[in-house]
Order: sequence, then C-alpha cells, then structure tokens
Amino acid sequence: MNWLPHDEAAFPDKESAPDTPQTHANTLFIGDSGELALETRRALVQLLAGPSLEGRRHSNLWPILVRDEALIRRRLADLFLELVIDRDMQVAFTRQADTGNLEVPILLRRSQLTFIDSILLLHLRQRLTQADAQGDRAVVSIGEIMEFLALYERAANTDRAGFNRRIQASVEKIKKHSILQKIRASEDRFEISPTLKLLFSAEEIQALTHLYQRMAAGEVAAHEGQPEDDQETEQ
Repeated sequence: MNWLPHDEAAFPDKESAPDTPQTHANTLFIGDSGELALETRRALVQLLAGPSLEGRRHSNLWPILVRDEALIRRRLADLFLELVIDRDMQVAFTRQADTGNLEVPILLRRSQLTFIDSILLLHLRQRLTQADAQGDRAVVSIGEIMEFLALYERAANTDRAGFNRRIQASVEKIKKHSILQKIRASEDRFEISPTLKLLFSAEEIQALTHLYQRMAAGEVAAHEGQPEDDQETEQ
C-alpha cells in the first residue's frame, strides 16, 4: 500500500491549528473581553451611574480612582465624557465633554430644574460654604428648608398647600441625586454632599443670590428672574 505524502492540511500541527481564544489577565466571566481590573471597573461604573464618587461614601473606590485616573479618563473620553475630580474634597463626577461643533451622542440624561429646585440648590451651596468655613459638617433639616423657601412663596405665585408640595418634590429630587444624604438615626436631617461645590461657580452664586434676594423682596417676579424650567443639570 502506498502512503500519500505528508499533507499539512490533513495533519495540522500545533502551530498551524486555528487560533484559540486568549484569556486576558483581567477576565472576570465567560465571554469577558474587558481589560480593566475588577476594582477599576467598579470605580468607572460608579462614575457612570452617578451622580458622583466620593471618598467618604466610597472609601474603597476613591483610592482606585486616584490610582487609575488617567486610564479612567481615557475610557470616559471614548464616550465623549469628561472626568471632574477634586482631590481636596475627594469628589468626582462625569459630565459631557465640550466637543465644540462636533456632533456626538449625549450619554448623560439631563434633568430640568424648576425655580424652586434652583433656589434650594443655591441655599444648600451656601450652607456648604458656611460649614466649611467653620470646620463643621453641612447638615440641614427639612424644617429649615421649608422655612427658607417660604420666603419665595409670593414670587412663586401659588397657594400654600401647592407650594409645600412643590418644595417636597424638589427635596425628593435633590435626594435622588445624592446631594442630600440622610443622616442615620434622624428622620428629617440630611448632610449636604460636597459635590455641590463643583456645580456652582463663585460668579454664579453671587449672581443668583442677588437675583433671588430681589425676588424674595418682591422686586422681581419669578417669571422675570428665571424662565420656567430653563435650567438643566446632568445626571
């Protein structure tokens, strides 16, 4: 019997065999093609889930973010997002990158701010500044919020019950974004997140404070000071 010459196609050796899937060092599950380590992925997901990553609330993720900041920035840039980070306050969050005239998809949802939302955020921002100056925690109660916003009831031009409902809705919205964080063993006291410092510049605070003071004094009507639902914040 005559044997056919050796045929590499018929008898493939190891080197010519089809490529087998390569297992990456950071493979975490079946089909995982990611390259980031587990803790780096968790920090990235927290930033994307939002509203922020804070050293005090996310003590296990903050050092990872600082360590892998450059890598995380690159991953976010792929999504047209920018990382905002303040090491002194240990606060970080994402926002849409300024892409100029380039048309890009918008990943972050935008939440419109009402007149009451804006006033409340400004008040909380001021309380945060005062607490920092005194070296205290920025803590506020629901009763204090209600009392402060009552100054603007006339400007809002609504009935007392309706106005109170709007205040409660605004507080719930701010809580949802983790700007107000519930204090343990307290039903109506909240700590103000330092993230709020990064959302208002000193110039914006000064301008809005002056405007809202005039509203509270009845010098400017609410619709003159701020068109309805014209402000937005990124989630």
